[in-house]
Amino acid sequence: MGTASGMLAAARASLGMTGRPNTITRDYAARHGGEFLRAAWCDMAVTYWARQSGNRAAVLPGGDRAYTVWHAQDFQKIGRWHTGTTANVDRARPGDIVFFDWGASNSVGAIDHVGVVEKVLGGGRLQTIEGNTGDAVKRRVRSASVIAGYGRPAYGSGDGGEPAPPKPGTPAPRWPGRYITQPPVMVGDDVRQWQARMRERGWHITVDGAYGPRSEEVCRAFQEEKGLEVDGIVGPQTWREAWESPIT
Repeated sequence: MGTASGMLAAARASLGMTGRPNTITRDYAARHGGEFLRAAWCDMAVTYWARQSGNRAAVLPGGDRAYTVWHAQDFQKIGRWHTGTTANVDRARPGDIVFFDWGASNSVGAIDHVGVVEKVLGGGRLQTIEGNTGDAVKRRVRSASVIAGYGRPAYGSGDGGEPAPPKPGTPAPRWPGRYITQPPVMVGDDVRQWQARMRERGWHITVDGAYGPRSEEVCRAFQEEKGLEVDGIVGPQTWREAWESPIT
């Protein structure tokens, strides 16, 4: 069974994805038909992150979703729906699935969009990760005025979606002495070691020893998460943080 932190790690790994078709819409279309390749993909993204992180049962109680209204109704049916009042928004938790109505109502039937809560900012505001926002995966800050409500997945780390407690870091192995970047694609045991560590931290990444576009995408997302310079290059600080910072 998955966790809220795993769901967020999967969402962060997609930050920066743009356009369609993309990895998310292709994954959904492979199961549900080619018409989804270029369709609106905000809820396909939530479906993809849930599947990638082992959270399918918790996040998708009614199965895969591309239509936000049905997804919100799934949470209503199992009693895990919270209407988007300011007070309720301030009680949201990281990993909650948040639904939006650009018409500023709390009507489930009027829902237009969906994302994942990353941080609760107070004052009726949330920081989210959303797919298909400007045809990309981006962080947004949203207020209760456009939040119709949110569903609370029953994550495995505790009822109600509490994030798993951070795991302590470990001493970093010696930095290999070269800056890992691309293009051209760099290969080597140091790349494989770094990829394996990113996978241990919950990122969806292939451990093949080749630092290509996907590895750089994960590196940039990890750097942003840790407040480092976001350049997509595994230098001494990024290497050290991969091991020594707590895993959340």
